[in-house]
Amino acid sequence: LEQQQLSDRRYQLQRLPGARVALPVLQEKLSRLCLPAEMPCELLRIQQPVPCRAARRRSPAQRLRDELRTLLGDSWSEELERDVPRAWQRHGDLLLLSHDSFRAAAWERLGSALWQTVASALGARRVARRGRVLPDGMRTPSVTLLLGQHGWVEHVDNGIRYTFDVTKCMFSPGNITEKLRVASLPCSGEVVVDLYAGIGYFTLPFLVHAGAALVHACEWNSHALEALHRSLLLNGVRDRCHIHAGDSRQLQLRDVAHRVNLGLIPSSEQGWPVACRVLRKDTGGVLHIHHNVESPPAPAPPQSAVLLAEQRAASPGGQAQQPAEDGGEPLGARLRPEWQQWAEGTAARIRGLLAELHGRPWHTRVLHIEPVKSYAPHVHHLVLDLECRPGLP
Repeated sequence: LEQQQLSDRRYQLQRLPGARVALPVLQEKLSRLCLPAEMPCELLRIQQPVPCRAARRRSPAQRLRDELRTLLGDSWSEELERDVPRAWQRHGDLLLLSHDSFRAAAWERLGSALWQTVASALGARRVARRGRVLPDGMRTPSVTLLLGQHGWVEHVDNGIRYTFDVTKCMFSPGNITEKLRVASLPCSGEVVVDLYAGIGYFTLPFLVHAGAALVHACEWNSHALEALHRSLLLNGVRDRCHIHAGDSRQLQLRDVAHRVNLGLIPSSEQGWPVACRVLRKDTGGVLHIHHNVESPPAPAPPQSAVLLAEQRAASPGGQAQQPAEDGGEPLGARLRPEWQQWAEGTAARIRGLLAELHGRPWHTRVLHIEPVKSYAPHVHHLVLDLECRPGLP
Protein backbone atom coordinates (compact mmCIF):
# COMPACT_ATOMS: atom_id res chain seq x y z
CA LEU A 1 0.00 0.00 0.00
CA GLU A 2 2.83 2.41 0.84
CA GLN A 3 4.52 1.79 -2.51
CA GLN A 4 1.23 2.30 -4.36
CA GLN A 5 0.54 5.51 -2.33
CA LEU A 6 -2.87 4.14 -1.38
CA SER A 7 -2.62 4.08 2.42
CA ASP A 8 -4.12 6.72 4.66
CA ARG A 9 -1.17 7.60 6.86
CA ARG A 10 -3.31 9.34 9.44
CA TYR A 11 -4.47 5.99 10.83
CA GLN A 12 -2.74 2.82 11.96
CA LEU A 13 -3.45 -0.87 11.42
CA GLN A 14 -6.37 -1.95 13.53
CA ARG A 15 -7.04 -5.47 14.87
CA LEU A 16 -10.58 -6.75 14.40
CA PRO A 17 -12.43 -9.80 15.77
CA GLY A 18 -11.85 -13.09 13.93
CA ALA A 19 -8.10 -12.65 13.50
CA ARG A 20 -8.65 -9.90 10.95
CA VAL A 21 -6.70 -6.69 10.40
CA ALA A 22 -8.01 -3.41 8.97
CA LEU A 23 -5.68 -1.54 6.60
CA PRO A 24 -6.34 2.22 6.27
CA VAL A 25 -6.92 3.08 2.61
CA LEU A 26 -7.58 6.49 1.06
CA GLN A 27 -11.19 6.47 -0.12
CA GLU A 28 -10.44 8.28 -3.40
CA LYS A 29 -7.81 5.59 -4.23
CA LEU A 30 -10.04 2.52 -3.75
CA SER A 31 -10.43 2.04 -7.50
CA ARG A 32 -6.65 1.57 -7.80
CA LEU A 33 -6.43 -1.01 -5.02
CA CYS A 34 -4.99 -4.27 -6.37
CA LEU A 35 -4.50 -7.13 -3.89
CA PRO A 36 -3.47 -10.74 -4.67
CA ALA A 37 -6.44 -12.99 -5.46
CA GLU A 38 -5.44 -15.45 -2.73
CA MET A 39 -5.73 -12.72 -0.07
CA PRO A 40 -9.31 -12.63 1.30
CA CYS A 41 -10.49 -9.07 1.90
CA GLU A 42 -13.60 -7.00 2.23
CA LEU A 43 -14.38 -3.29 2.28
CA LEU A 44 -15.11 -2.18 5.83
CA ARG A 45 -16.00 1.29 7.08
CA ILE A 46 -14.89 2.00 10.66
CA GLN A 47 -16.63 4.86 12.47
CA GLN A 48 -13.72 5.66 14.82
CA PRO A 49 -10.42 4.59 13.26
CA VAL A 50 -7.33 4.64 15.47
CA PRO A 51 -5.06 7.60 14.56
CA CYS A 52 -1.37 6.92 14.18
CA ARG A 53 1.10 8.42 16.65
CA ALA A 54 2.21 11.11 14.23
CA ALA A 55 -1.40 12.16 13.69
CA ARG A 56 -1.97 12.40 17.42
CA ARG A 57 1.00 14.78 17.67
CA ARG A 58 -0.21 17.09 14.90
CA SER A 59 -1.34 20.59 15.74
CA PRO A 60 -4.94 21.52 14.78
CA ALA A 61 -3.64 23.65 11.91
CA GLN A 62 -1.54 20.76 10.58
CA ARG A 63 -4.46 18.38 10.93
CA LEU A 64 -6.66 20.78 8.97
CA ARG A 65 -4.13 21.08 6.13
CA ASP A 66 -3.71 17.30 5.98
CA GLU A 67 -7.46 16.72 5.78
CA LEU A 68 -7.84 19.33 3.02
CA ARG A 69 -4.90 17.90 1.09
CA THR A 70 -6.60 14.51 1.19
CA LEU A 71 -9.91 16.03 0.10
CA LEU A 72 -8.38 17.81 -2.90
CA GLY A 73 -5.98 15.04 -3.94
CA ASP A 74 -4.09 15.98 -7.10
CA SER A 75 -5.65 19.46 -7.12
CA TRP A 76 -3.69 20.50 -4.02
CA SER A 77 -1.25 23.37 -4.57
CA GLU A 78 1.00 25.74 -2.63
CA GLU A 79 -1.42 28.56 -3.41
CA LEU A 80 -4.27 26.70 -1.71
CA GLU A 81 -2.07 25.85 1.26
CA ARG A 82 -1.38 29.56 1.79
CA ASP A 83 -5.15 30.12 1.79
CA VAL A 84 -5.72 27.74 4.73
CA PRO A 85 -5.98 29.61 8.09
CA ARG A 86 -3.43 29.02 10.84
CA ALA A 87 -5.68 30.53 13.54
CA TRP A 88 -9.38 31.05 14.25
CA GLN A 89 -11.77 31.87 17.06
CA ARG A 90 -13.69 29.08 18.75
CA HIS A 91 -17.00 29.63 20.49
CA GLY A 92 -18.22 26.28 21.80
CA ASP A 93 -18.86 24.07 18.77
CA LEU A 94 -18.60 26.98 16.30
CA LEU A 95 -15.43 28.02 14.47
CA LEU A 96 -15.16 31.64 13.39
CA LEU A 97 -12.68 31.99 10.52
CA SER A 98 -10.95 35.20 9.47
CA HIS A 99 -12.19 37.13 6.44
CA ASP A 100 -9.21 36.10 4.28
CA SER A 101 -9.68 32.33 4.71
CA PHE A 102 -10.53 30.06 1.76
CA ARG A 103 -10.93 32.85 -0.81
CA ALA A 104 -9.49 30.99 -3.84
CA ALA A 105 -12.02 29.91 -6.47
CA ALA A 106 -11.01 26.26 -6.08
CA TRP A 107 -12.57 26.15 -2.63
CA GLU A 108 -15.98 27.25 -3.89
CA ARG A 109 -16.23 24.19 -6.14
CA LEU A 110 -16.09 21.93 -3.08
CA GLY A 111 -19.34 23.35 -1.68
CA SER A 112 -20.46 22.04 1.70
CA ALA A 113 -17.81 19.28 1.62
CA LEU A 114 -15.18 21.94 2.41
CA TRP A 115 -16.91 23.19 5.55
CA GLN A 116 -17.74 19.68 6.74
CA THR A 117 -14.06 18.77 6.38
CA VAL A 118 -12.98 21.91 8.27
CA ALA A 119 -15.44 21.17 11.09
CA SER A 120 -14.42 17.51 11.30
CA ALA A 121 -10.68 18.27 11.32
CA LEU A 122 -11.04 20.85 14.12
CA GLY A 123 -13.68 19.11 16.22
CA ALA A 124 -16.53 21.54 15.55
CA ARG A 125 -20.08 21.31 14.26
CA ARG A 126 -20.58 24.80 12.86
CA VAL A 127 -18.38 27.07 10.78
CA ALA A 128 -18.69 30.81 10.09
CA ARG A 129 -16.46 33.38 8.41
CA ARG A 130 -15.98 37.01 9.32
CA GLY A 131 -16.23 39.89 6.88
CA ARG A 132 -15.54 43.56 7.47
CA VAL A 133 -17.24 45.33 10.37
CA LEU A 134 -20.12 47.40 8.99
CA PRO A 135 -19.81 51.23 9.42
CA ASP A 136 -23.34 51.52 10.83
CA GLY A 137 -22.51 53.04 14.22
CA MET A 138 -23.22 49.71 15.94
CA ARG A 139 -20.07 47.82 14.83
CA THR A 140 -22.29 45.13 13.34
CA PRO A 141 -20.17 42.21 12.13
CA SER A 142 -20.47 40.94 8.59
CA VAL A 143 -20.38 37.21 9.34
CA THR A 144 -21.52 34.40 7.04
CA LEU A 145 -22.68 31.11 8.54
CA LEU A 146 -21.14 28.39 6.34
CA LEU A 147 -22.17 25.26 8.22
CA GLY A 148 -24.93 25.00 10.80
CA GLN A 149 -28.44 26.29 11.40
CA HIS A 150 -27.84 29.30 13.67
CA GLY A 151 -25.07 31.53 15.01
CA TRP A 152 -25.90 31.58 18.74
CA VAL A 153 -22.89 30.67 20.88
CA GLU A 154 -21.86 30.82 24.52
CA HIS A 155 -18.54 32.17 25.75
CA VAL A 156 -17.30 31.86 29.35
CA ASP A 157 -15.06 34.69 30.55
CA ASN A 158 -13.92 35.01 34.19
CA GLY A 159 -16.75 32.71 35.28
CA ILE A 160 -19.36 34.81 33.43
CA ARG A 161 -21.46 33.24 30.67
CA TYR A 162 -21.96 35.46 27.63
CA THR A 163 -24.29 34.34 24.86
CA PHE A 164 -24.66 36.10 21.50
CA ASP A 165 -25.25 35.50 17.80
CA VAL A 166 -21.89 35.73 16.01
CA THR A 167 -23.64 36.76 12.79
CA LYS A 168 -25.17 39.81 14.48
CA CYS A 169 -22.91 40.78 17.43
CA MET A 170 -19.19 41.06 18.07
CA PHE A 171 -17.29 39.71 21.04
CA SER A 172 -14.11 41.62 21.90
CA PRO A 173 -11.55 39.40 23.69
CA GLY A 174 -9.10 42.31 23.80
CA ASN A 175 -11.00 43.96 26.68
CA ILE A 176 -10.41 41.07 29.09
CA THR A 177 -8.06 43.07 31.37
CA GLU A 178 -10.65 45.83 31.82
CA LYS A 179 -13.44 43.31 32.44
CA LEU A 180 -11.30 41.70 35.14
CA ARG A 181 -10.62 45.12 36.68
CA VAL A 182 -14.31 46.03 36.68
CA ALA A 183 -15.08 42.70 38.33
CA SER A 184 -12.74 43.65 41.20
CA LEU A 185 -14.21 47.11 41.88
CA PRO A 186 -15.92 47.60 45.29
CA CYS A 187 -19.49 48.20 44.07
CA SER A 188 -21.48 46.50 46.81
CA GLY A 189 -24.82 48.29 47.25
CA GLU A 190 -24.12 50.74 44.42
CA VAL A 191 -26.28 51.78 41.48
CA VAL A 192 -24.34 51.72 38.20
CA VAL A 193 -25.29 53.17 34.82
CA ASP A 194 -23.68 51.48 31.81
CA LEU A 195 -24.27 53.87 28.92
CA TYR A 196 -23.03 51.52 26.17
CA ALA A 197 -23.89 48.05 27.42
CA GLY A 198 -23.62 46.03 24.20
CA ILE A 199 -23.99 42.33 24.99
CA GLY A 200 -23.00 43.00 28.60
CA TYR A 201 -19.20 43.26 28.48
CA PHE A 202 -19.14 45.37 31.65
CA THR A 203 -22.75 45.15 32.83
CA LEU A 204 -22.25 41.48 33.74
CA PRO A 205 -18.94 41.91 35.68
CA PHE A 206 -20.54 44.77 37.66
CA LEU A 207 -23.41 42.46 38.63
CA VAL A 208 -21.80 39.03 38.94
CA HIS A 209 -18.48 39.85 40.64
CA ALA A 210 -18.43 43.51 41.72
CA GLY A 211 -21.69 43.18 43.65
CA ALA A 212 -23.59 46.17 42.24
CA ALA A 213 -27.10 46.44 43.67
CA LEU A 214 -28.57 47.60 40.34
CA VAL A 215 -27.23 48.30 36.84
CA HIS A 216 -29.07 50.48 34.34
CA ALA A 217 -27.89 49.07 30.97
CA CYS A 218 -28.39 51.30 27.92
CA GLU A 219 -28.15 49.91 24.37
CA TRP A 220 -29.67 50.76 21.00
CA ASN A 221 -28.72 47.66 18.99
CA SER A 222 -31.68 45.24 19.10
CA HIS A 223 -29.46 42.19 18.50
CA ALA A 224 -27.15 43.17 21.37
CA LEU A 225 -30.20 43.76 23.58
CA GLU A 226 -31.44 40.23 22.96
CA ALA A 227 -27.99 38.82 23.75
CA LEU A 228 -27.79 40.92 26.93
CA HIS A 229 -31.21 39.73 28.10
CA ARG A 230 -30.24 36.07 27.55
CA SER A 231 -26.88 36.48 29.31
CA LEU A 232 -28.50 38.15 32.33
CA LEU A 233 -30.80 35.14 32.64
CA LEU A 234 -27.92 32.68 32.19
CA ASN A 235 -26.02 34.29 35.07
CA GLY A 236 -29.05 34.68 37.36
CA VAL A 237 -28.82 38.48 37.64
CA ARG A 238 -31.74 39.61 35.46
CA ASP A 239 -33.62 40.98 38.48
CA ARG A 240 -30.79 43.45 39.24
CA CYS A 241 -30.59 44.96 35.77
CA HIS A 242 -32.90 47.54 34.20
CA ILE A 243 -32.46 47.59 30.41
CA HIS A 244 -33.01 50.90 28.58
CA ALA A 245 -33.46 50.35 24.84
CA GLY A 246 -32.57 53.24 22.56
CA ASP A 247 -30.09 56.09 22.27
CA SER A 248 -28.39 56.64 25.65
CA ARG A 249 -28.16 60.38 24.90
CA GLN A 250 -31.95 60.48 25.36
CA LEU A 251 -31.86 58.64 28.70
CA GLN A 252 -34.36 60.17 31.15
CA LEU A 253 -32.62 59.01 34.36
CA ARG A 254 -31.28 61.64 36.75
CA ASP A 255 -29.56 61.66 40.15
CA VAL A 256 -29.30 57.85 40.59
CA ALA A 257 -25.75 56.59 39.92
CA HIS A 258 -22.81 55.98 42.17
CA ARG A 259 -20.84 54.97 39.06
CA VAL A 260 -21.20 55.50 35.33
CA ASN A 261 -19.43 53.35 32.76
CA LEU A 262 -18.72 55.01 29.39
CA GLY A 263 -17.28 52.08 27.47
CA LEU A 264 -17.27 53.47 23.93
CA ILE A 265 -14.25 54.00 21.68
CA PRO A 266 -12.74 55.87 19.96
CA SER A 267 -14.51 58.41 22.17
CA SER A 268 -17.36 58.44 24.69
CA GLU A 269 -17.49 62.25 24.70
CA GLN A 270 -21.09 62.44 23.49
CA GLY A 271 -22.12 60.58 26.63
CA TRP A 272 -20.45 62.97 29.08
CA PRO A 273 -23.50 65.26 29.60
CA VAL A 274 -25.72 62.22 30.27
CA ALA A 275 -23.16 60.79 32.68
CA CYS A 276 -23.15 64.06 34.62
CA ARG A 277 -26.97 64.08 34.79
CA VAL A 278 -27.27 60.53 36.14
CA LEU A 279 -24.63 60.97 38.87
CA ARG A 280 -26.05 61.44 42.36
CA LYS A 281 -26.16 65.20 42.92
CA ASP A 282 -25.75 64.94 46.71
CA THR A 283 -22.66 62.70 46.83
CA GLY A 284 -21.37 62.47 43.27
CA GLY A 285 -19.60 59.31 42.16
CA VAL A 286 -17.05 57.83 39.78
CA LEU A 287 -16.99 57.95 35.97
CA HIS A 288 -15.12 55.24 34.03
CA ILE A 289 -14.34 57.05 30.76
CA HIS A 290 -13.02 55.09 27.76
CA HIS A 291 -11.09 56.90 25.02
CA ASN A 292 -8.50 56.27 22.33
CA VAL A 293 -5.50 58.52 22.97
CA GLU A 294 -2.79 59.10 20.39
CA SER A 295 0.79 59.38 21.56
CA PRO A 296 4.06 59.53 19.58
CA PRO A 297 6.46 56.59 19.82
CA ALA A 298 8.54 56.60 22.98
CA PRO A 299 12.12 57.81 22.42
CA ALA A 300 14.78 55.13 22.35
CA PRO A 301 16.65 54.84 25.66
CA PRO A 302 20.37 55.69 25.80
CA GLN A 303 22.68 52.88 24.70
CA SER A 304 24.01 52.40 28.22
CA ALA A 305 20.47 51.80 29.48
CA VAL A 306 19.88 49.27 26.72
CA LEU A 307 23.06 47.40 27.65
CA LEU A 308 22.08 47.43 31.31
CA ALA A 309 18.63 46.03 30.47
CA GLU A 310 20.19 43.28 28.35
CA GLN A 311 22.56 42.35 31.16
CA ARG A 312 19.69 42.08 33.62
CA ALA A 313 17.67 39.94 31.22
CA ALA A 314 20.63 37.60 30.70
CA SER A 315 21.55 37.25 34.37
CA PRO A 316 19.86 34.51 36.48
CA GLY A 317 18.63 37.10 38.96
CA GLY A 318 17.25 39.46 36.33
CA GLN A 319 13.66 40.58 36.68
CA ALA A 320 11.02 39.13 34.37
CA GLN A 321 10.10 41.44 31.52
CA GLN A 322 6.58 42.77 31.10
CA PRO A 323 4.54 41.55 28.14
CA ALA A 324 5.00 43.87 25.19
CA GLU A 325 2.21 45.53 23.26
CA ASP A 326 1.93 45.61 19.47
CA GLY A 327 4.55 48.32 19.17
CA GLY A 328 7.07 46.37 21.23
CA GLU A 329 7.05 48.55 24.37
CA PRO A 330 5.48 47.21 27.57
CA LEU A 331 1.96 48.68 27.65
CA GLY A 332 1.92 49.55 31.34
CA ALA A 333 5.60 50.41 31.62
CA ARG A 334 5.00 54.07 32.42
CA LEU A 335 2.33 56.76 32.43
CA ARG A 336 2.91 58.71 29.25
CA PRO A 337 2.63 62.52 29.35
CA GLU A 338 -0.05 62.44 26.61
CA TRP A 339 -2.20 60.15 28.76
CA GLN A 340 -1.89 62.43 31.77
CA GLN A 341 -2.71 65.52 29.67
CA TRP A 342 -5.80 63.84 28.25
CA ALA A 343 -6.93 62.79 31.75
CA GLU A 344 -6.46 66.27 33.22
CA GLY A 345 -8.20 67.93 30.27
CA THR A 346 -11.13 65.51 30.58
CA ALA A 347 -11.36 66.15 34.32
CA ALA A 348 -11.56 69.92 33.70
CA ARG A 349 -14.29 69.56 31.08
CA ILE A 350 -16.37 67.22 33.27
CA ARG A 351 -15.96 69.64 36.16
CA GLY A 352 -17.35 72.43 33.96
CA LEU A 353 -20.31 70.32 32.82
CA LEU A 354 -21.23 69.45 36.41
CA ALA A 355 -20.95 73.04 37.59
CA GLU A 356 -23.16 74.25 34.73
CA LEU A 357 -25.72 71.50 35.37
CA HIS A 358 -26.04 72.05 39.12
CA GLY A 359 -25.23 75.74 39.44
CA ARG A 360 -22.44 75.24 41.95
CA PRO A 361 -18.77 74.16 41.95
CA TRP A 362 -17.78 70.51 41.71
CA HIS A 363 -14.44 68.83 42.33
CA THR A 364 -12.93 66.17 40.05
CA ARG A 365 -9.93 63.96 40.83
CA VAL A 366 -8.06 61.53 38.58
CA LEU A 367 -8.08 58.25 40.49
CA HIS A 368 -6.49 55.99 37.91
CA ILE A 369 -5.55 55.72 34.22
CA GLU A 370 -5.80 52.18 32.88
CA PRO A 371 -4.19 51.25 29.52
CA VAL A 372 -6.40 48.51 28.03
CA LYS A 373 -4.69 47.75 24.74
CA SER A 374 -2.85 49.20 21.78
CA TYR A 375 -5.67 50.01 19.37
CA ALA A 376 -3.47 51.02 16.42
CA PRO A 377 0.14 52.20 15.98
CA HIS A 378 0.70 54.88 18.63
CA VAL A 379 -3.01 54.85 19.64
CA HIS A 380 -3.98 53.40 23.02
CA HIS A 381 -7.36 52.49 24.43
CA LEU A 382 -7.39 54.05 27.92
CA VAL A 383 -9.88 54.15 30.77
CA LEU A 384 -9.95 57.10 33.14
CA ASP A 385 -11.41 56.58 36.61
CA LEU A 386 -12.60 60.08 37.53
CA GLU A 387 -14.00 60.90 40.96
CA CYS A 388 -16.62 63.67 40.89
CA ARG A 389 -17.84 65.31 44.12
CA PRO A 390 -20.03 68.37 44.74
CA GLY A 391 -18.37 71.33 46.42
CA LEU A 392 -19.72 73.12 49.45
CA PRO A 393 -22.87 75.22 48.73
